Amino acid sequence: MKKENLRVDSQLLDFINSEVIPGTGIDPDNFWIKFDEAVHNLTPSNKKLIKIREEIQKKIDKWHLSKKDTTFDRDEYFNFLKSINYIVEEKEDFKIATSNVDEEISSIAGPQLVVPVDNARYALNAANARWGSLYDSLYGTDVISKNTSGAFDQEKAKKVVDYVRDFLDKISPIDQGSWRDISKLKIEEKNLTIVINDKNRHLKNKKQFIGFNGDKNNPTSILLKNNNLHIDIIVNPNSSVGKNDLANISDVIIESAISTIVDNEDSVAAVDSEDKIKCYRNWLGLMKGTLQTEIEKNGKKFTRKLNPDRNYIGVDGSKIVLHGRALLLNRNVGHLMTNPAIILSDGSEIPEGIMDAFVSTLCAIHDFKNKKNSRTGSFYIVKPKMHGPDEVGFTNELFEKVEEVLGLKKYSIKVGIMDEERRTTVNLKECIRKVKERVVFINTGFLDRTGDEMHTSFEAGPMIFKSEMKKSTWLNTYEDRNVDIGLSCGFSGKAQIGKGMWAMPDRMADMMEQKIVHPKSGANCAWVPSPTAATLHAVHYHKLNVFKKQSEIQTRKKAKLEDLLKIPKADRPNWSVDDINKELENNAQGILGYVVRWIDQGVGCSKVPDINNVGLMEDRATLRISSQHMANWLHHNVCTKDQVMNVMKKMASIVDKQNIKDKNYQPMALDFEKSIAFAAACDLVFKGKEQPSGYTEPLLHKRRLEKKANQ
Repeated sequence: MKKENLRVDSQLLDFINSEVIPGTGIDPDNFWIKFDEAVHNLTPSNKKLIKIREEIQKKIDKWHLSKKDTTFDRDEYFNFLKSINYIVEEKEDFKIATSNVDEEISSIAGPQLVVPVDNARYALNAANARWGSLYDSLYGTDVISKNTSGAFDQEKAKKVVDYVRDFLDKISPIDQGSWRDISKLKIEEKNLTIVINDKNRHLKNKKQFIGFNGDKNNPTSILLKNNNLHIDIIVNPNSSVGKNDLANISDVIIESAISTIVDNEDSVAAVDSEDKIKCYRNWLGLMKGTLQTEIEKNGKKFTRKLNPDRNYIGVDGSKIVLHGRALLLNRNVGHLMTNPAIILSDGSEIPEGIMDAFVSTLCAIHDFKNKKNSRTGSFYIVKPKMHGPDEVGFTNELFEKVEEVLGLKKYSIKVGIMDEERRTTVNLKECIRKVKERVVFINTGFLDRTGDEMHTSFEAGPMIFKSEMKKSTWLNTYEDRNVDIGLSCGFSGKAQIGKGMWAMPDRMADMMEQKIVHPKSGANCAWVPSPTAATLHAVHYHKLNVFKKQSEIQTRKKAKLEDLLKIPKADRPNWSVDDINKELENNAQGILGYVVRWIDQGVGCSKVPDINNVGLMEDRATLRISSQHMANWLHHNVCTKDQVMNVMKKMASIVDKQNIKDKNYQPMALDFEKSIAFAAACDLVFKGKEQPSGYTEPLLHKRRLEKKANQ
């Protein structure tokens, strides 16, 4: 339908006018007039920035080709990157000046969930993951041991209780004795009394006890606080767990996912108006507090809604209200993609990032009134895939225009910078400067960042094995430098410095052993794939005070730019055919297992078994690195086209077998010629070099639209 100089899909128009705008105080006709003008003013700048990306990449490709038979000269490489404005001049030091930031961002360190916005059930679970049962999370995973059968494992249950009591001993120790030996909890004279062997004991730090529920002599819950995180010890002698516990403790609930990124980008498959409305509608429900979904579990149906806040009695008798949900951030798409939901006056599609910014903020206005998400009147947009300061500056311009059109106070929209593109990493300080009044977040992401690392230096030579990337000089420098710059720009106590995803949701024992490296690195948030993982990872933030760690880190030697720019190419790739094929098969497995669901079912985030049948969380970031790696090896003749095609067909048959129990699955190997999903996976490899920045979206969107048209 025509709206001013725009052609808007009728369903999207009706959704915005009938569902989003009512209750915001905004006049629909006035909105569309201003929106039309803003979109047509912003789009030329958006297109220009994408063209600059292409021009810079061509210059880098040309430079590497010209140096093919020469010894690499680091200084010459640096000077070249400066000459094409890939490395910009770093200006004077500064501190960010962001105001009205919620405490979940500024002063609470903890896990951060990422969840696809198009799945209402997942979105609700993630929002409600602010609190999680430590008992359930330990019992249901392999942290202590694996269950050998479906029957209740009494021995494991005891180990769970012991694990939690030992955890309490570490983070909230008793002056004399252990949490393992307590027989009763009660409140006396504004203190928590802990009875051990008929003797009254207290916490070493009495200030950790801040509230309770129930009767003072027989409380139903005890509220503790450590490192700004809460622990709720549930006492229930009537429960199956509590009646067998000496102190009748039935569970320990801990604050888990402090914040959640509700994702419109890498974990969703949204290619047209129908898909975008689904995403926006779920976000609107979260902002209104009305989102709910019907769920069937173990033969029972129930309605899942957003959790209410949690109420307690303070030590002084006052009322304590704690937030029942994670603080929600919205990840918009980047600057590259367009969407056919809205057509501009010249017949081109609207840049999807511009549409996301306006619609997601319009939905968030409902929360500005009820303050169930942000209590400070802020809306948090995480912006991915920006290349350098000018693109971050454009995001700032876009957000200013959204605020102007919607009548919001300047800097109401806060921004999270995804430090996942090489040109942003190299110029991170100047990127932050562009949004110093609204920035609340920077993070590192191994997968997208590695994808761009390979694509940028595509012509430099064949890349090292994917498994070796995590040990490479550039990656370790990237992780450290991100923290160094964030701290130097004044992020501590004001904004989040984040780290990337744990991609193996079934391997929580490994996560508990390894992921503590993130808070140790100075990151006050790190990504997890599930509410259970959030609860378990929260244990790390109880054991370690991240803000103290940040103070220590500020005194260390800073990571060097020259180490960041060390290209991870293989010097002499004399690998065996067997090693090459194994690497190709591992990449192909991940690509095919993810793409087949993306194209055929519109699923943007999948747990895909790898070559060893280990379930890995795959999204477009993992797809980008795998496809770019195969494309790079193909380009440099590490392998042949026939070799790669044979591997793709072999792995397609294996992926088909792995999905045999999925009633909605459409096999690829039955007819390779007719499988759109198989064609899409092959495109990502064989056309990988030509893709803008090595992104997978253009090819995926094209093939998904083809699939939808055929259904």
